[in-house]
Amino acid sequence: MSTIAFDRYKPLQDDACQERILAARARLGQRAVILGHHYQRADVYRHADLTGDSLRLSKLAVQTDAQYIVFCGVHFMAEVADILSKPEQKVILPDLSAGCSMADMASLAKVERAWRELKQVLDPDQAVTPVTYINSAADIKAFCGEHGGIVCTSSNARQILDWSFSRREKVLFFPDQHLGRWTGYLMNIPLSEMLVWDPDQEMGGLTAQQIKMAKILLWKGHCSVHQMFQAQHILRWRQQNPSGMVISHPECNFEVCKLSDYVGSTDYIIKTIAASAPGSRWLVGTELNLVNRIAEEFKPQGKVVQFMASTVCMCSTMQRIDPQHLAWALENLAEGKIINQITVPPHEAKLARIALDRMLAVS
Repeated sequence: MSTIAFDRYKPLQDDACQERILAARARLGQRAVILGHHYQRADVYRHADLTGDSLRLSKLAVQTDAQYIVFCGVHFMAEVADILSKPEQKVILPDLSAGCSMADMASLAKVERAWRELKQVLDPDQAVTPVTYINSAADIKAFCGEHGGIVCTSSNARQILDWSFSRREKVLFFPDQHLGRWTGYLMNIPLSEMLVWDPDQEMGGLTAQQIKMAKILLWKGHCSVHQMFQAQHILRWRQQNPSGMVISHPECNFEVCKLSDYVGSTDYIIKTIAASAPGSRWLVGTELNLVNRIAEEFKPQGKVVQFMASTVCMCSTMQRIDPQHLAWALENLAEGKIINQITVPPHEAKLARIALDRMLAVS
């Protein structure tokens, strides 16, 4: 039998999709596990068996015996799940167009070119540790695995940089410059020794002398959501809420992080607000779906949780995983038809696993 075409699901109303998702889940039973990232839209997140950030979800998934791992997130997350999962498990991404603009900012071709250019100034395999944020493609993680590098997350970046500097004197950090800069700042590395590498310019737009004196080379990349938050949002809010607290994700720009009372990963943000006193007020600099979810969760405690930006900032690519795509994926699986399976090529997966295992060993 052929797979059920998605066109049949496009006109379905969300309520109808919800019923079909529940029915398909019941048919699949323990054969499938649904993972929901913190940034996922509410009408999909509600169906998740396991929730969290990308790495936590992948680690949890491999502890299950589920035959199918349905990842409601974005492409790089599903790749990590495939790399870390058991050989017999199959990872499904309900919509293949759910990508990550930040991950796309560091292509393998551009990273390899940067490595070749660095060789004109120094021996990068002896002097530079490549560190990639987990928000990157599998081939970038494989590059790090091959060149003595490592993967980091927003929660363990400082530990990873400590490890990196214990091995080599410099770090090439990609694809998010803001996480790299904030982490280096916490380690007392001067901003003058953290220079931006622009992959669209020859030698990253830097001179040989600048490359030699830099401690961290920051890839010119960013998160399209977190770049929307600005210092003025915090300053304006503090005028109206002088006793309130500000918490931001380290993908925000340096000025926003400096003005915040707390800076940390999505899990850190949730736990910090959860541990705060009843009646406290919070301004939160991260994705809107997560902020809305936290606001509702802690409202009974009298906590007021507000979104930092004045405009709507959702992860638009994650939003592509909608009830229609989830229903489509699950009903096909219930019929024994696998769609949108994410498979990392074996050689690439082996090298990427090296970089991921290094991170897991360090943190």
